[in-house]
Amino acid sequence: MSIIGRRCNFGSCFNIGSLLFEQLKMGTMGFTTMYKTAEVTHSLENTRVVDFRSDTISVPTEGMRRAIYQAEVGDDVMGEDPSVNALEKKAAKMFGKEASIFVPSGTMGNLIATMAHCDRRGCEIILGDKSHMLLWEQSGPAQLGGIQMTTVTNLPDGTFSLEEMLTKLRDDSNVHTTTTSLICVENTHNWCGGLPLPLPWMEQVCFTFSFWPRSPRELKIPLHMDGARVFNAALCCDMSVAELCKDFSSVSVCLSKGLGAPIGSVLVGDKQFHHQVKARRLRKVVGGGWRQAGIVAAAGLYALENMVDRLAVDHSRARTIAEAIKATGTKLISFDLDKVQSNMFFMAFDDPRLTAQEFCERLFKVTDEESKHLGEDTCVIKLFLKSSTEVRLVLCCNITDADVTAAIKKLQYVIRELDTRQG
Repeated sequence: MSIIGRRCNFGSCFNIGSLLFEQLKMGTMGFTTMYKTAEVTHSLENTRVVDFRSDTISVPTEGMRRAIYQAEVGDDVMGEDPSVNALEKKAAKMFGKEASIFVPSGTMGNLIATMAHCDRRGCEIILGDKSHMLLWEQSGPAQLGGIQMTTVTNLPDGTFSLEEMLTKLRDDSNVHTTTTSLICVENTHNWCGGLPLPLPWMEQVCFTFSFWPRSPRELKIPLHMDGARVFNAALCCDMSVAELCKDFSSVSVCLSKGLGAPIGSVLVGDKQFHHQVKARRLRKVVGGGWRQAGIVAAAGLYALENMVDRLAVDHSRARTIAEAIKATGTKLISFDLDKVQSNMFFMAFDDPRLTAQEFCERLFKVTDEESKHLGEDTCVIKLFLKSSTEVRLVLCCNITDADVTAAIKKLQYVIRELDTRQG
C-alpha cells in the first residue's frame, strides 16, 4: 500500500497522506486553481488587472518588438546567426567573462553549467535547500547528468553556513564517497524573499572556495551562480555584474524576467568552460540547439542595452507598495520592511484569523461597495500563493505608475475591511 492515505499506528495517528496532499496542493496553488475558483461579486469587465505573481509575466516593449522584427538571422548551430553572436559577445563583456552561450531558459543554463563542471557521472554539487535549482528545476542534474545534489540549509537571507558546507565536502581520496565538483548559489534569492546575497558573505565564499588562483585554500572547487535576477542583485549592491560575479566560474542570467525578453538566458563563463566539447555540446544534446534564433536573441540584446537600468523603478515601486501596506497598521500581515530590497517581497499570514489564500481570493474580488469607493482605481490583484501562510508580490516592467496607485488603494481598502471584520 502506498504511503498516501495510510494511517500510522503511533503517536496521534495523524494521516500522513492528507499532510502530503496539502503540501503538494499548496505548492501548485499559485499556478492553477486560485484564480479559477475565486468568487467574483462585481462584473470584472473592463476592470484593471494588476498582476504581481511574477516577473516572468513581463512582455516585450515596443522597442524590443521592433528589434525582433528587424533581427538578422542565421543558423546558430553552425555559429552563423549574427544576432546570437552579438548577444553572446555583449553578455560576456558585461560580466567580464571570456565567453557566453545563448540558451532557451535559465533551467537549461543551470543544467548545462552543472553538467559541464561535473564532467563524469557520480559527481556532486552542493547547494542551498531553498534554491530554485533544487526545488523548481526537477533535479535536472540528477535526472540527466547522474549528478548528486547535496544540500546545506539556506538561512533567511539566502546564505548558508560555510562551516556546514565544509563538513559536506568530499573528494576522491575515499573510495566510498562521491566527489564535490561544484558549489552553487542563487542571487537574488527567490525563495528567501528576493534578497541580494550579502557582499561580506559572498567574499567569504569566494575566498574559501574560489577556483581562481588567488584562493588561499587548495580546494579549487568552481562556483556557479544561478543569476536569474543577478542584475537586481547588482543594483541592490550598487556595483556592476562583472564585479559581483568576478570569482564565479559560470553564471546563468535570465533575460525573460525583469528585463522583459520573451524567452532566453545566457550562460557566461571562461573559454575552457564554453569550449565546443563542453557547454555547446551539452546544449545540443539537451535540445537547445537553435537555428534562426536571432529573432529572440535580438530581444535579449535589446534587454541588455535598454532594460537593465530601469530595474531601479521596479525596486522603488516594490518598496512603495510595502510601505503602503505597513501604513495600515494591520496585525494580520507581517513582513520586515528592511528586507524589501529588490523587486519582490513576501508577506506572512501567521494570524489564524486570515490565511494567505483567503487574502489572495479577496484581492481578486470586487464588491459593489468597493467599486463605488475606489472609482477609476478599482482593480483586481494577482499574487503568488507560496503556501498557506505566505504570498509573494513581484514587480516587473509591465506594471505602470497607475497600476501601482490602484493596487495600493485596493490593498489598503481590503486590509482595512479584513481588519474590521476580524477585529
